[in-house]
Amino acid sequence: MSNSTSGVTQSGTSSSSGTMAMNSNNTTNTPEKVISEQLQENLDYLEKTFSNSTDIIFRHWNYGPDLKYAACSVYYESLVQEDTVNYMKISLQDLATHEIGPGMDVTPQDIRTFFEHDGVSSKKAVVLNDLELVVEEISNGRLLILFDQWDKGLGFKAESVETRQVNESVNESVVQGPRESTVENLQKNLGLLRLRLKTPKFKLERITSGGDTKTTVVYGYIEDAVDAEVLAEFKKRIEQIKELEILETSYIEQLIEDSTYSPFPQHRYTERTDMAVAGLLAGKIAVLSQGTGGILLCPGLFTEFFQSSEDYYQRTLIATLVRWLRIVAFLIALTLPSIYIALSTFHPELIPTVLLLAVLNAREGIPLPAFFEALLMEFFFELMREAGVRLPKPVGSAVSIVGALVIGDAAISAGIASPIMVVVVALTGIASFAIPQYNIAIALRIMRFPLMISAALMGGFGMMICLLFLLLHVCKLRSLGQPYMAPLAPFRLKELRDVIMRAPLKTLLRNPRNHLKHKPLFNQKNED
Repeated sequence: MSNSTSGVTQSGTSSSSGTMAMNSNNTTNTPEKVISEQLQENLDYLEKTFSNSTDIIFRHWNYGPDLKYAACSVYYESLVQEDTVNYMKISLQDLATHEIGPGMDVTPQDIRTFFEHDGVSSKKAVVLNDLELVVEEISNGRLLILFDQWDKGLGFKAESVETRQVNESVNESVVQGPRESTVENLQKNLGLLRLRLKTPKFKLERITSGGDTKTTVVYGYIEDAVDAEVLAEFKKRIEQIKELEILETSYIEQLIEDSTYSPFPQHRYTERTDMAVAGLLAGKIAVLSQGTGGILLCPGLFTEFFQSSEDYYQRTLIATLVRWLRIVAFLIALTLPSIYIALSTFHPELIPTVLLLAVLNAREGIPLPAFFEALLMEFFFELMREAGVRLPKPVGSAVSIVGALVIGDAAISAGIASPIMVVVVALTGIASFAIPQYNIAIALRIMRFPLMISAALMGGFGMMICLLFLLLHVCKLRSLGQPYMAPLAPFRLKELRDVIMRAPLKTLLRNPRNHLKHKPLFNQKNED
């Protein structure tokens, strides 16, 4: 009996883990095709289901004395490690040589009893009783084993797909601070978050999308930090979309956002685990999906798009000045071309005389009005930026820089654009690059053109009307039901310490469960 146990242990599983996994699956999947005790019936169903798939493997083998009992392993060779298959094959071959006792053979009933009650294995396994679940587990990269005369299947975790290693973030590079970023492996990303949040209050809930993708989506939050109403609203929306095809977290962003046609992003993205943890501590909900190298933070407020993780690794004064610089860059990227159009077309009296003469000299001989000149240069700038992104990385940066120099110089030499217009467009583009979050910079690229049109039609008055409509829109906008412009509108004085300026960490780092929440961390006498 000890020999038999030793042989089966390498490929078995504990009864608790197998039963729990089976019960978990049964709660969400109603059995539609029960596994038959006749192995051939099960294989006929699977062969029909996986027909015309060249990477599906059906490996038949026998076990027990005289090899008189049949079994079959089914797996995708494109998803399963070959060494795992070999390991399972060697382990299960032990069943062919071991005996329970004198004159007694290993039967399917013995295997069933072992796996459902006594089995222990170094390979995690689940016990399945539904062929639909078998198909799903094979598609998820498991190695499935079916036995003749047993109406159950064994699923062993064996998925092996190459992914990126944890490396430095590409889109959120910093000078000071952690450099690790998320990858396309969901389990690695969850592990990186767990390493930073060592508390049972960090909850993770898992759903599986519908359709053919069956993408695994996990959302997490800190139990006593997240707002209960926000969490309830998020769960309500995620339940409404979980039956849809979801390939990436950006699908979730677009499906749960409040205003689909708004140019402003209503949720934040990050590749940095420290940024994600900071958001969780602030009451955000983090959404991750298999195959996506980024984390979605919900809800996203307008003021948060000007924050960077490096703000909290620098001293207060430096971080505050940099944040002011980003706000100025936002205003420049949004309004500079339209201000130039309005001043040069409708309000030349507002320009100092010396500067006005310089503008007039620069525009002498330009055949296009200021609006069409700005529109043409903005179009070429956006075209070069898009080309630089789409080209291979070693070539893209060179093309965008050389293209800007060549086209700018050629436009001035040909008399199509004035030098001051080239300067305005270049400053606008550089200012948009200074904003940490890429998706808010895209919104600026869109909003520049309505402002330019309004400035060309009615000058400063038209600009003011367009800006007022823009302000009304962002004040009306919501993210998971929360005001998008909070804490500016509605105005919340206590929350402004991390908006326009970055307050000292001693006032920011407070235990949310501490009743002395609004008192400084240290005694004011010891600040020096």
